[in-house]
Amino acid sequence: MSIKIAIQGVKASFHEEAAIKYFGEDIETIECESFKKTCDMLKQGKADYVVMAIENSIAGSILPNYNLLRDYRFHIIGEVHLNVQQNLLVLPGVKMEDIKTVQSHPIAIRQCDEFLSDHPEWTIKEGMDTAGCAKMISEQKLKTTAAIAGEYAAKIYGLDILEKRIETNKKNATRFLILCNDVVEQKGANKASLSFQTGNAVGALANVLQCFAEQNVNLSKIQSMPVVGRRNEYDFYVDVEWKKQSDYDSAIRKVLKHTVNFSIMGEYIKNEKV
Repeated sequence: MSIKIAIQGVKASFHEEAAIKYFGEDIETIECESFKKTCDMLKQGKADYVVMAIENSIAGSILPNYNLLRDYRFHIIGEVHLNVQQNLLVLPGVKMEDIKTVQSHPIAIRQCDEFLSDHPEWTIKEGMDTAGCAKMISEQKLKTTAAIAGEYAAKIYGLDILEKRIETNKKNATRFLILCNDVVEQKGANKASLSFQTGNAVGALANVLQCFAEQNVNLSKIQSMPVVGRRNEYDFYVDVEWKKQSDYDSAIRKVLKHTVNFSIMGEYIKNEKV
């Protein structure tokens, strides 16, 4: 039986591409209209895993998803980096001069702002996701609308690629997390996602970061989010990487003395960027 993966968006979205890259072709994707819905599917046991975008090299961190990680407390068991290549998709036979409207996910639109600025005559509309906009054009036979989406979406929904690689920055990558209800021990884990709070004293956060530095543990990301309803208090989310397990274990023991509400969100194998 295929494993069930909840994704935000529809078939052929970048989330599905990330799921296939991590789990292989033999999966059943559960299409969800929002990231919260993907979490509900996992919580209710209707999905085995969630694939969730957490940051993009151009648009930055997807902050609402950090709130979902905090609220649902799922375990991170892996990560996927996906090179995101955006294309202009249309119904077969549609030409550039026929286009009146371009529709896509807000982040995809932002990634292609240079290309779009060359066409001020187009109306830009935000949609729920890239592949969903491609699907809509295909199903509704929209001859004056183009979608910004991936090559996989063009293939699945029978659309032509009018312009390839229209993203402004060609080094455009998205990082996805693999979430699970249960802790799944990853042999050879060399990366972890942690969350914690610190006191308000001078140097409180610096003391925590020093613990990692002293043990040769590399801090690859730090993100702060306000604690809801508590002024001047923040949750810190950090990703750390190590070469020796003993260094990481020692760093965690030290960090525990300087933090409150400390949580290991997941220990997993680092996915090298492609």
